[in-house]
Amino acid sequence: MATATLTISSKNYSSWSLRGFLLCRLAGLDIAEARVSAEDPSIRAELLLQSSSFLVPRLDHDGLRIWDTLAIGEYLHELKPEARLLPTDRAARAHCRSIAGEMHSGFANLRSALPMNIKARHPGFKVWTGAQGDILRIVTIWTGCLKAYGGPYLFGAAPTLADAMYAPVCSRFTTYDVPLDPASRAYCRTILALPAMKEWTAAALAEPDELEELDVEF
Repeated sequence: MATATLTISSKNYSSWSLRGFLLCRLAGLDIAEARVSAEDPSIRAELLLQSSSFLVPRLDHDGLRIWDTLAIGEYLHELKPEARLLPTDRAARAHCRSIAGEMHSGFANLRSALPMNIKARHPGFKVWTGAQGDILRIVTIWTGCLKAYGGPYLFGAAPTLADAMYAPVCSRFTTYDVPLDPASRAYCRTILALPAMKEWTAAALAEPDELEELDVEF
């Protein structure tokens, strides 16, 4: 029986819900899922980038309610230290928190130009100039981490908080056919092959379409 509940919205469109789900899976926390329909006005506004208030994911566990993705990650790290959602080395841990925080608060142009849509495929998609800088910065983060810590994940042999935060970017890059260097392509394949990521993707593909605004032909 699940010991916690994770409230999420659309598996096809919600990058934040995916991050929360991955964190719970990586930590080994048994969860039940509660769904909020994308037709809910506040959730719809969030998915369409018309609201900066992230109402999902939300983790309910042991009488506590945690609704921010980074807060969920930090809570799970304290609850399940053996999962090593943060690196054991102090310097690497600070680095991990820094790049996770950068994803949490930044890359607005990328979010706008390449919205999360696991079902969609746009071969040869032309990325507008404003988003190119975000893509370049993400690739710089990835290649720097892979070189410094040896891969295949950003901080070495096992996935961490940072990988959960950047996993939706791997999906976006696949959806929009973003050209990548070999190391970044390999990293995307590694993330997309995670059992939890495959589980989420399969569910997203089976999900009814709810946001016509994000299913237009670009």
